[in-house]
Amino acid sequence: MKFVFNEEQRYHDPKHFLSSGAPKPNPEVPERIERLIAGARTAGLTAVAPADSGLAPIAAVHSPEYLQFLQNIHARWMRIENASAEVIPNIHPDRRDVGYPASAAGQAGYHMTDTSCPISAETWNSAYWSAQTAAHAAQMLLSREEDAVYALSRPPGHHAFSDLAGGFCFLNNSAIAAQVLRKSHDRVAILDVDLHHGNGTQGIFYSRPDVLTVSIHADPIRFYPFFWGHAAERGAAAGLGYNLNLPLPRHAEDAAFLAALDSALIRIRAFAPSALVIALGLDAFEGDPFGGLSVSTGGFAKIGGSCASLGLPTVIVQEGGYLCDALGQNLTAFLDGFQDEKLAR
Repeated sequence: MKFVFNEEQRYHDPKHFLSSGAPKPNPEVPERIERLIAGARTAGLTAVAPADSGLAPIAAVHSPEYLQFLQNIHARWMRIENASAEVIPNIHPDRRDVGYPASAAGQAGYHMTDTSCPISAETWNSAYWSAQTAAHAAQMLLSREEDAVYALSRPPGHHAFSDLAGGFCFLNNSAIAAQVLRKSHDRVAILDVDLHHGNGTQGIFYSRPDVLTVSIHADPIRFYPFFWGHAAERGAAAGLGYNLNLPLPRHAEDAAFLAALDSALIRIRAFAPSALVIALGLDAFEGDPFGGLSVSTGGFAKIGGSCASLGLPTVIVQEGGYLCDALGQNLTAFLDGFQDEKLAR
């Protein structure tokens, strides 16, 4: 099994975010990469660099208006007198069916859902290569070079909508991978096992019947992203019945997570996809700084094995998982569990 990574992903280095109104150091730091690479190598994976496929795979799920914003907003922001070093919005519209502002500050509010995704001079390039990493991993499946690939995508992506950044995310890597897979697969499933609901991924595919979205996460009634991820959200229009949310109570342990995963796999099998994207968050760990769920390292091995039991060509896209002593070990556990189950089949 191989993992995909590009060195340009290191240079996005956000400094701040607001949590409950308090400024804090941003936890989505480059050091995550070192821990994850170590975890992948311990699981026996070898590295490959992604090809540059240009904007096409990214523009397949993100609007041109939004991509133009991401590419240019930092330089425009720097022309504002006394501007902060990072783009952080201070205003948001109460609806999206409004006129599009011309000012940098107005566009930042329009395209950024919260204050946890500051944009620096390096952000676009790192996010671009994070997306190329996911796209390349999916292309490796299409070319039958591999039947499972781990995309070490950083910054993460599952909170990014088609025209919105949020939750440390700018480009939706899991959605990009799924859309690439759609070139050869009529139906693709996305299984999100991150601590937080994959609201951007849900939003991108919410009205589509060709991509099933399933998310297991901490109940958003009192947890980020708050406004999405509730069990009643089932899809809309042609996509009604093609979205499944499985919220868990805070601090739920392995047994509850694995029971929800069983339900997720039943739904995925009913959809009968021919390819799978796993949005792999490791922040459900009991020792993760966010402290939302209490999955053990051994639990991640079981999650990996259960995912592999579907027997599908699979792209594993890195989402959350923040600095703690076991971050790399948790990735190793998931990948070992996944590979062991594949060998056993």
